[in-house]
This record gives sequence, structure tokens and C-alpha cells, in this order.
Amino acid sequence: MVAVIDDPDALRKMFTALTEHCLHVDLGIADAPLVDYVAQLLVRFVRYDALYRVRDVNGRPLEDVAAMLAEAEERVAAPRRELYRHVGDVALFWTGVFPEAIARMQASGARDGLLDYQQQGKRSYFIASTFDVEPYREEAPVLRRLSEEFELLAVGLRRVRAEWENLSPN
Repeated sequence: MVAVIDDPDALRKMFTALTEHCLHVDLGIADAPLVDYVAQLLVRFVRYDALYRVRDVNGRPLEDVAAMLAEAEERVAAPRRELYRHVGDVALFWTGVFPEAIARMQASGARDGLLDYQQQGKRSYFIASTFDVEPYREEAPVLRRLSEEFELLAVGLRRVRAEWENLSPN
């Protein structure tokens, strides 16, 4: 049985502790802004609707990465940066936390099943990192490191998932 945490602050603390342990202790990633970003990604994506918050110009929700990428190509400036950052986040989340979902998409013939989530995640984070002027200057180096360390971070997220699944209820 997995523990249920319904307090947002407790959830943030749990994901922060698990992420710090798995990335820093297990994998040697001693980069506080990077670890914090990954922990916050987990907290944000606890809400399923946060994964698919992106909408096209007509306000329709985009539910697959392929559609998000197509939409990002159509946008300019900050909206484009935000779309690419979100695609990187979604790709890292699925690749690291639920890689079996990607395998199911590939087997089902879904449009996203044709994408290499790892490649698209790295590319998307890199593009988002090129927006390095205010107000994005502080986050740009973190996005660049997310691109560079994507595979290792995905391994770390798999470890985070294993740890949270092993938590016992109090």
C-alpha cells in the first residue's frame, strides 16, 4: 500500500527530499537549482491537468507532445519559450517517472508513439534555454543543464518513483 499525502506542503517536502536523495546521493548530481527544478516538476505534475495545460491559439487543450511541438513552432518569443520548456518537462516526466506509458503509446500506434521523448525533451529544453534575457536569465542555465543531463535525470526520476512507491503509510 502506498502512502497518500494530501497536504501540498508535505507533498512538496516529500518530493524535494526524495529528489535530493536520489539525484545527489545516488547519482552524484550536486546542483541545487537543477534538483529543485526537478522536485518542483514532480509537485506541479501531481495535478494531471498541469501536464496538459497547453492550449492552441483557439483555446483547445493539446494532449500530446507532437501537437505541443507543432504549436511551439508557430509561436514566437515568450510563448514559444514556455511551450518548449513545457514539452521538455512533459518528456522528462514521462521518460523518468512512467516510461511504461511511452512503451504503450509506441505499441498502440499513437502519434506520440512515433516520437523519441528523450531526444525531444533534450531539444526542447535546449531551445527554451536560449531565451536568456530577463525574466528568463536565471532559469536559462538550469534548462541548459536539463538538456545536457536529460538521460541521467530520467534515471534519477525512476529512482524517485521507486522510493515513493516504497513509502509506507503512517
